[in-house]
Amino acid sequence: MSGLSPVSDGAYDVELRAVTKRFGHLKAVDAVSLKVRKGEFLSLLGPSGCGKTTSLRLVAGFEQPDEGEILIGGTDAVGTPPYRRDVNTVFQQYALFPHMSVLDNVSYGLKQRKVGKSERYARAREALELVRMTGREAQKPTTLSGGQQQRIALARALVMRPRVLLLDEPLGALDLKLRKEMQIELKRIQEQVGITFIYVTHDQGEALSMSDRVAVMANGVIEQIDEPRVIYDRPLTPFVADFIGDMNFLTGEVVEAADGGFAIDAGAGIVVRGRGQAAKGTRMRVGIRPERMVAVAGPPAGTANSAGAEVVTKMYLGDQIQIVAELPGIGSIVVREQRASADPALDSIHPGDRIALSWDESSPLLLGETAPASTAGQQEEQS
Repeated sequence: MSGLSPVSDGAYDVELRAVTKRFGHLKAVDAVSLKVRKGEFLSLLGPSGCGKTTSLRLVAGFEQPDEGEILIGGTDAVGTPPYRRDVNTVFQQYALFPHMSVLDNVSYGLKQRKVGKSERYARAREALELVRMTGREAQKPTTLSGGQQQRIALARALVMRPRVLLLDEPLGALDLKLRKEMQIELKRIQEQVGITFIYVTHDQGEALSMSDRVAVMANGVIEQIDEPRVIYDRPLTPFVADFIGDMNFLTGEVVEAADGGFAIDAGAGIVVRGRGQAAKGTRMRVGIRPERMVAVAGPPAGTANSAGAEVVTKMYLGDQIQIVAELPGIGSIVVREQRASADPALDSIHPGDRIALSWDESSPLLLGETAPASTAGQQEEQS
């Protein structure tokens, strides 16, 4: 399948330099700078309205920026129409021609480029083999399942041998099981052909499982861009921490700060000790992942990194047990443990029972300073 790989120069296939796009008074994309490495799988991840699809459309040429530069293969692409850009787009709606065979659908773009029949059919069959749809050449798209139609749409884009493949929520219309299968297939195909993929999704699991890097977007800006492992383990902002996976938040005053460690008084007798740079006397917010907490039946130890809580709900999630508990004066906390290693006594707890929570010093993540309690209260009153 090496014949499908594009010729590419330089370290970056796509570069956005301080790109801004406005719709009326709304900044859909706000001075975004981004370098997409040659041959990487990069996901733009975020909630609806964060600017991820607009960013993709700017690269595709369906939208033009109000400010900034867009480079594709090192060449300025601003003002260049979509059909003259070395990119191709796969949408959630497959947009296949129902009256054409699968082979003619896949080879249609080559026909428009005046590629001879024998060559375009040979390349189309190669693309169909890549997406594991060999033997379906004569069928009409309407006879295929949603997942099969998505493979055909993918083959139609890949057969053009673009420098960059843009994918806009391409698995959104598929059911969960098929979606998981197609995630594996997309990653396999991307690794096999070596084409740069820019993938838009609001599904954090999808982005984390498939991507080399993830750019988390909110309000038209990139909050954090890094490898999936780093995004999950070391979120840089409260938004990223909250959007990626589940997170328990605690806020309090830093009462100790020395030797790369800190202690925060979170109230209700809870002291959070962790690693990181914090200034004594400031109010800081920390996050702790549910899977980094341990729950046992009974009262707390009364030491740092421990707390007593009241069970609100208990759920079995296959091989995991999840407990939602209430910390007095603080709020709800989620704990998620592997059932094989969890305290057996948790099987017999019920809503209203007391449990003890604990976590180690590597678990709390510093997520920045917060306003003092009195100031926060004043701000709330004013708003």
